[in-house]
Amino acid sequence: MRDLPPAHPFDDDKLKEECGVYGVIGVNDAANFVALGLHALQHRGQEAGGIISYAPQTGFNSAHRFGYVRDNFTKAGLMETLPGAIAIGHVRYSTAGSKGATSIRDVQPFFGEFSMGGAAIAHNGNITNARALRRELIERGSIFQSSSDSECIIHLMALSLQRNIPERMKDALRRVEGAYSIVAMTRTKLMGVRDPLGVRPLVLGRVGEGWVLSSETCALDIIGAEFIREIEPGEMVVISAENGVQSYHPFEAVPPRFCIFEHVYFSRPDSILGGRSVYETRRQIGVELAREAPVEADLVCPVPDSGTPAAIGYSQESGIPYAMGIIRNQYMGRTFIEPTEQIRNMGVRLKLNVNRALIRGKRVILVDDSVVRGTTSLKIKEMIMDAGAKEVHFRIASPPTAWPCFYGVDTPEREKLLASRMSEEEMRVHIGVDSLRFISLDGLYRAVGEAGGRNADQPQYCDACFSGAYPVRPSDMIERGFEIDTAAE
Repeated sequence: MRDLPPAHPFDDDKLKEECGVYGVIGVNDAANFVALGLHALQHRGQEAGGIISYAPQTGFNSAHRFGYVRDNFTKAGLMETLPGAIAIGHVRYSTAGSKGATSIRDVQPFFGEFSMGGAAIAHNGNITNARALRRELIERGSIFQSSSDSECIIHLMALSLQRNIPERMKDALRRVEGAYSIVAMTRTKLMGVRDPLGVRPLVLGRVGEGWVLSSETCALDIIGAEFIREIEPGEMVVISAENGVQSYHPFEAVPPRFCIFEHVYFSRPDSILGGRSVYETRRQIGVELAREAPVEADLVCPVPDSGTPAAIGYSQESGIPYAMGIIRNQYMGRTFIEPTEQIRNMGVRLKLNVNRALIRGKRVILVDDSVVRGTTSLKIKEMIMDAGAKEVHFRIASPPTAWPCFYGVDTPEREKLLASRMSEEEMRVHIGVDSLRFISLDGLYRAVGEAGGRNADQPQYCDACFSGAYPVRPSDMIERGFEIDTAAE
């Protein structure tokens, strides 16, 4: 995948979940339901989206577009080309580190024609041995149409000797390493798979007589679907009108390692993860942060919007009043035109504005979800100081992000991560605030429901971006020269 230029410095200093996936079977005009679901998953990918449907009269039909779901998949003319009672869809960001314009060929879902019929697949996550697989497949005669590692799954399925597409998918995924959630479809079946560790999310819902697979529960709510359960780590479900939901476990069982950053930032606060409200977890992170890093101040202010639940929790626990000291311009989209150098230099001010009357003369605690490069933190601090704040204290609702993610998250190279080269105190001096504290890794684990904190011998979550302990060996990155701390691993 290739990267689009960052739309705005504020967006560029946040980690981005790379993709969202969605699938529906057993309803009329399934593609319309998928479009609504993708709209609810837009926070997981804003660069491009695609939908593939199947109808007996027309066969498989597809549409892939750049931009927002609302700008593409709400047009009657387009949606009429996607008939049928089964459809899957995908929204995406592109992967960090590449340059130039994104190719439409990289936009999922992908489609393949097999001897027993066609199949489409959409994938959230990252295949960590994709380079080796691609090399092997090309040597065996496969012709790739995209730069996406997801296409490897289609080619592995084509080479399988199994008699049906679900069995071919099982066969293919046994060769794949990494973190993934997959939705796929044939003419009559909707399939969903999570990797053995369950790093990336996938849930099952019921809408009328039909079924839904989604990256998050908030995308079930938008179509009025009932949340049934999460797809288990290492589970594959095959859904059809004839047999309903059939469950398989094609992989050896291992202790799960769900991505803990889904709780911190990626998922929408109105979603449910592991039976827990994401909003409540984030509020509890703020509570833990107030216990670990108290400070005397006049106001607790979130960095909108992702810092809001944690700021509420911090305020409730500390007794310091909560206030909207920073206001976000909700109408500042990714397509905003920045015509002059002067406007470009305004940076974060185009998206955030300080409530000066509230801030002036106050000791302010700013609560944000994370610090990545630190560029946004610097600009926000300058805005708060320019507004006349007496003191500025940063409280961060995650541990220091010191390691890149190789499991489907858009992260900078390690040397660009502020926490990879600075201690907490050095970061405080660099940003220029009166105090800076991150929640501890144990505190984060307590906030997500692990009362005893993190199990260092067998961590309950994937927290590699904080600890460097990668649960799946990133083979491709090691091949390219990335050094892994084997003690952490």
